[in-house]
Amino acid sequence: MEYKRPMNELRPKLFDVMKGYTKEQLIKDILSGIIVAIIALPLSIALAIASGVGPVQGLYTAIVAGFFISFFGGSRVQIGGPTAAFVVIIYGIVTTYGTDGLIVATIMAGIILCIMGLCHFGSLIKYIPYTITTGFTCGIAVTLFVGQIKDFLGLDMGAVPSEFIEKLGAYAANITTINPVTVAIGAVALVILILWPKVTDKLPGSLIAIIVTTAIVYFAKLPVNTIGSVYGELSSEFPSFHMPAFSYKLVQELISPAFTIAILAGIESLLSAVVSDGMIGDTHKSNAELIGQGLGNIFSGLFGGIPATGAIARTAANVRNGGRTPIAGITHCITLTIILLVLMPLAALIPMTTLAAVLLVVAWNMADWESFFHLCKTAPKSDVIVLVATFLLTVFFDLVVAIEVGVVLASMLFMKRMAETADIKAWKYTDAPDITPGEAEKLRDIPHSIRVFEMCGPLFFAAADEILRIQSEKSTKVIVIRMRSVPAIDASAMRSLRQLAARAKKKKITLVFSHVNEQPMSVMKKDGFIEHIGEENFQPNIVEALDYAEALVK
Repeated sequence: MEYKRPMNELRPKLFDVMKGYTKEQLIKDILSGIIVAIIALPLSIALAIASGVGPVQGLYTAIVAGFFISFFGGSRVQIGGPTAAFVVIIYGIVTTYGTDGLIVATIMAGIILCIMGLCHFGSLIKYIPYTITTGFTCGIAVTLFVGQIKDFLGLDMGAVPSEFIEKLGAYAANITTINPVTVAIGAVALVILILWPKVTDKLPGSLIAIIVTTAIVYFAKLPVNTIGSVYGELSSEFPSFHMPAFSYKLVQELISPAFTIAILAGIESLLSAVVSDGMIGDTHKSNAELIGQGLGNIFSGLFGGIPATGAIARTAANVRNGGRTPIAGITHCITLTIILLVLMPLAALIPMTTLAAVLLVVAWNMADWESFFHLCKTAPKSDVIVLVATFLLTVFFDLVVAIEVGVVLASMLFMKRMAETADIKAWKYTDAPDITPGEAEKLRDIPHSIRVFEMCGPLFFAAADEILRIQSEKSTKVIVIRMRSVPAIDASAMRSLRQLAARAKKKKITLVFSHVNEQPMSVMKKDGFIEHIGEENFQPNIVEALDYAEALVK
């Protein structure tokens, strides 16, 4: 059983749920998949454009990556595709390395995700601090929001710079070129996007906004930029397989962005899976999900797509519309394929300002400002530092730097807090709060030749020097060290213990250890420290340790 369990953890959820699959559920899954495809259509196109690639690449991603995520993933209802979280990093990669560089980074990220799944790293994603995810999510939202200003206002300008400050400067320099007609169409789209959910949630507001504004612009022949006028004729062919040119230098340069994409994909997909689990009362397989995400990104890159992950909003829509198995996600991919092959030329008529309006709403909804400001007011100062630093670095530099600095900063501050909890103090037997009634009968004064110290907290490299604070007196013959409150030690702490032992030996002082927990005991055995000190000098509790110490000094 112990051998088979991990393998089952990696088996796609699709294979588990098909037992007892009914015709009724098939119909529900198909209908839900079609509805989700309609929701995904404008988002996929808009996110691709915002990422600095062609509109069809968004559909390629939703189709190819979405299929592999549904087929091989560990969630019953996960819908995969392009998401807003990737926009910032994709835009930066495309600007620096071009489309081929993006494809290489996407494939590399997919490989990293597969390795993470095979190594059972699914549960480790939860160790990314909430402050970091909140910080970069809000930072991405701001960057995405600002990135839509050109198209929403119809500014007559060249390519938008990738850097935030330069972007604002370019907007300011071209503010006089605002197209009032474009703004009016964008405003109409925004009104529909905001008000439509109050009318019905059966059809997405983004689709209605696109249909209405496209019709207005087309029939009124308004001077508004459309997808077709900016990108030319759109391909209605299924994406072809393309192996990019890999080089050691390119892989070396893209390894950091690839890791960022992989971490983002892992976090967002597993978060989406957790949310959907709560909606349907199921439990996802985190490692299978990572493998599904990895395969989705590998093949997305090979077929001309961009990075993908589980999309929370689309997954929730799938659940609300009756989808309960990966068949719904696969249907969503098939529906998008049909749209690509049959209706794609019509997408060229969509106004750019409408897509900008869609992404403005996406950016607004993805940013959890309530949580951001709540953390700023109530969280410990160290958490606020990580939150604000991650946010500012995401906005003013890039997501790669933000996550790297955020994780390092959070880790250092955490270690500082843990080091502060580690303490070594002189201990008095009569002050012990955990003495049992039976032990209370044995209370007695500790001889002057015996010194007792209690260690508290994890003893790791940041707190190892605390051990050397243990001091003896001229009369000291035995030092008793109580370790019941030490859950773990590391190699640095062991080095300090050996130094302490050497100092004690030089002064002809015996070290006696009381109540050493499992992990510290295991480390001490492996290190040879127990053999060095003598197994008899390790006692199970403080009572027996003191009895033993008194026997030594008699």
